Amino acid sequence: MFCGVGLAARVEGLEAAAIAGAAEVAAGREGAGFVREFGGGAACFAGVGSPLNKVVGVGFGGVPAGEEWEAVERAYAGVGVPVQVELAHLADPRIGAVLTGRGYRLVSFEDVLGVELGGRRWAGPDGVEVRRDEGDEMGAWLDVVVEGFAHSDDEGVASHEEFPREALATVMRAMASSGNTRRYLAFRDGVAAGGASMRIDGAVAALAGAATLPEHRRRGVQTALLSARLAEAAAAGCELAVVTTQPGSTSQRNAQGRGFSLLYTRAVLVKEV
Repeated sequence: MFCGVGLAARVEGLEAAAIAGAAEVAAGREGAGFVREFGGGAACFAGVGSPLNKVVGVGFGGVPAGEEWEAVERAYAGVGVPVQVELAHLADPRIGAVLTGRGYRLVSFEDVLGVELGGRRWAGPDGVEVRRDEGDEMGAWLDVVVEGFAHSDDEGVASHEEFPREALATVMRAMASSGNTRRYLAFRDGVAAGGASMRIDGAVAALAGAATLPEHRRRGVQTALLSARLAEAAAAGCELAVVTTQPGSTSQRNAQGRGFSLLYTRAVLVKEV
């Protein structure tokens, strides 16, 4: 599947809106935070230690001036956290030059994958039942995904950051609270084994929040969650599904096994302020 600048801008815009929305929810619960429109994306802070503390979606709405970067850096310095920028490699290349010139250092990468949904069927593996959470299993869903994320899979490139369970729970709850987000639980032998979520925005379905409990890994749980979400996205009229993974991870391998292709990569750059 080919991804040009236009498609990358669309996906990054949806991601920025989702992160900003969750940051506003999380910051409201914690009593502090900010979300600022910036460079076609957003600069977000949802509390010390939050995974939502980052600049997302920049590079498709012009190059911010030096004083705009300074204002964002002052905002993060004011709350005592570094500035983290997630920059798509299809964004305006001048952004990268600005960041390196301002002392940002490259710390990691993320891969964004996509699959066109038209005319495809998504059969899941035997032995795993996937149920959509209609609202009465939020606690169980949250327990599973937080526990799964707290025990990362060792395959692939390790993430450059770790978060306490409380911060993960706050983010997962905020992300799942959006009206266009659907939650899913996967069961093996009647026991909750994994969870995931999906946001639908127009014709695009963004798959997120997928985690499997360590004792249930390598049993088809993630494949079942992928298949169930893709089937629902297609039934809802979506044309494209996207997912973000760590490079070389089990999640990326599972996604490519379901037909996903690499669309673009995000560079993660950080500056201590």
